Amino acid sequence: MASAAPEFAGIIPPLVTPFDAEENIDTEALRAEIRFHLAVGVHGLCVTGSTGDGQMLSLEQSVTVSKIAVEEVKGAVPVIAGIIRDSTAEVIRYGLALKEVGVDALQVTPVHYLFQPDEETTLDYYRRICDTTGLPVLIYNVIPYALIPATTVYRAIQEIPGVVGVKQSGGNIHQLADLLRAAPTEGVVFTAVDDLLYPAYLLGAGGAISATLTVVPQLCVDQWDAVQKGDHKTALEIHNKLLPVWRAIDGPNMTVRIKTALKLQGRDGGLGAHPLTPVSEQEEAVIRAALVEAGAIAA
Repeated sequence: MASAAPEFAGIIPPLVTPFDAEENIDTEALRAEIRFHLAVGVHGLCVTGSTGDGQMLSLEQSVTVSKIAVEEVKGAVPVIAGIIRDSTAEVIRYGLALKEVGVDALQVTPVHYLFQPDEETTLDYYRRICDTTGLPVLIYNVIPYALIPATTVYRAIQEIPGVVGVKQSGGNIHQLADLLRAAPTEGVVFTAVDDLLYPAYLLGAGGAISATLTVVPQLCVDQWDAVQKGDHKTALEIHNKLLPVWRAIDGPNMTVRIKTALKLQGRDGGLGAHPLTPVSEQEEAVIRAALVEAGAIAA
């Protein structure tokens, strides 16, 4: 049986994985970025997800990143480790190794390479992961051609004790709305629909785990706090600052765009791993303009 889960809610940025020129993990850059987010006052951290190039990471690299996060956080906020693999056995192999370093939960995509299991097999997939690892699991519903229907996600949250919620991504606020209307009682629904964070909170989302949070966490924490206080004027103003940031980082090779946004703010997200295409001068100019508009950097 899965152990009791900590409280998951609020702003949980998915961190980048900094690489050096030899494509090794830049551990000092990672530690600095974790400390930056903790100082901002985020409510949790997610590592080795898609923003962290999780699909590219070996087991050893995933363990290294997660171990550093656990060390730096020191229990102050939950640490969620992402797993993006294409078999139940591989997810469990990663999950057991990540459990050893002390992460609080796993964020797990469905399998998606050329096939999609039916509903009962999908439920069994998450049930096996929870039962074998003993860790809480957050469903990461992001793969457009293997999107888990809202009805299946609802069943997973309600029927599998270890499934503590879902991160609804893929730009699908309609699915998010369906999940929130269904109102699962056993877990939390997080939004990762970056251009609609504010409306998602109004619909009842319990927080967010998305790339915009990584780029401008202070604005995202401020927006979350404003919503909790009922200060919708401020929340809407922040929404309009966040929107151009998301538009600038959204696109091919998004993780290197995010790392460019960090660099422009004086933060070190490291290099992108090959074969991600480096950001062009034109793309960097667009990202810079968006950060200026958001007030994250000076003009």
